[in-house]
Amino acid sequence: MAEPHLLVSLRAAPDPLAVDDNFVVVDKPAGWLAVHGRGPDKQDCLLARLQSRWSDVLTVHRLDQATSGLMVFARGAAAQRVLSRAFESRVVHKAYVACVAGLVSRDSGEIDLPLAADWPNRPRQQVDTKNGRPSLTRFEVLARDASLNSTRLRLLPHTGRTHQLRVHLAAIGHPVLGDTLYADVAAAAASPRLLLHASELSFPHPVNAQPLSFTSAPPF
Repeated sequence: MAEPHLLVSLRAAPDPLAVDDNFVVVDKPAGWLAVHGRGPDKQDCLLARLQSRWSDVLTVHRLDQATSGLMVFARGAAAQRVLSRAFESRVVHKAYVACVAGLVSRDSGEIDLPLAADWPNRPRQQVDTKNGRPSLTRFEVLARDASLNSTRLRLLPHTGRTHQLRVHLAAIGHPVLGDTLYADVAAAAASPRLLLHASELSFPHPVNAQPLSFTSAPPF
């Protein structure tokens, strides 16, 4: 189920930040599906657009449709296996920037709450202390805005569960602004888009293991 204000008509894929015979790094716009969804109306996505330029492009990880920012795609099955292992073994560094409702009191901290699918309300996820999978998010305060009653955070997910950052932040009372799935009415209406951006991505090159790092400034 797409989020209601994110139904967009996709154009050509954005130019890659880096590309070689083994990978493509791109800055996904908010509102774009990262990969194909269910149904004919969800086949136009970033993966499809990249494959129209490079037929060997394959998925390694995902971002929510509402989230913008850095993604890496593999070129070819061999590179996909190597990059997927890098994500699974957590040698890939990812960081996000978010603007959340309220003034976060601590300058840094951890959110350690197990998550599971909220099956009756898919695609929502939920904190589930009995059946949930271990999920850990670290955060650092970048700025507080008392006039807007909001906080800008740098987020460092240790695990990569579906909607992890959004559920964790909502669970501690600081939902991401513009989040139509997890925020209250006021926070959801505070922005026309979800204020969550994948701003840092580092991984070893799939062939020579050379460290590669990319950054993307949040567009908010």
